[in-house]
Amino acid sequence: MATNKLPQKIAARQHEITADFLAIIDRHLADILAERVIDMYEIRDFANEMNIHPTHLSNTIKLTTGQSPCYFFERKIMDIARTMLHDSHQSISSIAVTLTFDPSNFTKFFKRFQGVTPKQYREGILQEERKKTELLTI
Repeated sequence: MATNKLPQKIAARQHEITADFLAIIDRHLADILAERVIDMYEIRDFANEMNIHPTHLSNTIKLTTGQSPCYFFERKIMDIARTMLHDSHQSISSIAVTLTFDPSNFTKFFKRFQGVTPKQYREGILQEERKKTELLTI
């Protein structure tokens, strides 16, 4: 039984597309945080920047990683949101706006991935910090 092996050049290109996509995510999110851009990209925007069709981008990312492009984008947004929530001086609303969400949609987005609201997540962080402080003073 013959195996259909992907030519090396095509396989290399798929990995190049994936690496480029991940790098563009990082750059775009850095631009969002630095307020150099105000609109969050969608998959078609990434594809446009890479000069490929959005379906080709999605299929390639799925083929090379087993995950959809949204998985990587949403995961990185969540990493940033969790980091920002550690700063109790910044309001949850301002974090939402920084990440181009309105506050209620940010809460829904965050809860879908984290299982708790941003407020509950922050309260959990503060409780952990209090416990650590108490242990150090004992």
